Amino acid sequence: MQATGTHKPRPMVDLMVSLVIPSVILMKLSGDDNLGASTALVVALAFPLSWGLFELTKYRKFNFIALLGLISVVLTGGIGLLQLDPQWLAIKEAAIPGIIGIGVLLSTYTRYPLIRTLIYNPKFMNVELIRQRLNESGNSKAFERRLQNATYLLSGTFLFSSAMNYTLAKVIVTSPAGSTAFNEELGQMTLLSYPVISIPAMLMMMAIFYYLWRTINGLTGLRLEEILAANLTK
Repeated sequence: MQATGTHKPRPMVDLMVSLVIPSVILMKLSGDDNLGASTALVVALAFPLSWGLFELTKYRKFNFIALLGLISVVLTGGIGLLQLDPQWLAIKEAAIPGIIGIGVLLSTYTRYPLIRTLIYNPKFMNVELIRQRLNESGNSKAFERRLQNATYLLSGTFLFSSAMNYTLAKVIVTSPAGSTAFNEELGQMTLLSYPVISIPAMLMMMAIFYYLWRTINGLTGLRLEEILAANLTK
């Protein structure tokens, strides 16, 4: 069994399996002369579902966001196969990032803000060195305040995705669930979600990372290569 520490991100594989292949199947193979609406939906959703289960099983590490992604795929399949009102798809699309955004916001009232898990953690940053320099300079409290601001920004990023997901689903997916048109619209929505939602959200995450870097640099004097975790600078 491969250790969790050796897992490396594979963005192109993730993109193909979770986005491109399912979208092509939904848009091109949903007709009665191909797979049919229900079969095409099951086959399309099987790709991200199988990939997500494979990742979770192989690396044996609980990932709350990955779990929500798997739940999202299952709910999409359920909406299509049970032929529920398309408005439930819009609600589902908004619910997943919305839950994460609210969770990030609520975590500011606990001892363990989620930003420490998602960004400010030893996988991405040299946390021990940063903490040492903050203690030496007496800036620990100032850093905690700014880290809380970054948590608000992170929560806003997920809430933005939630609103955009809902809008995209309401505008594009209007046909009855279980129909060929529903599958085709679902495929279009999935493809558009990347440039319309994922890229802006990614830019917002980069802006949060930049804010943290500028904060840490200003409070500790550490350079970027000193702030980043050792595995990211090799």
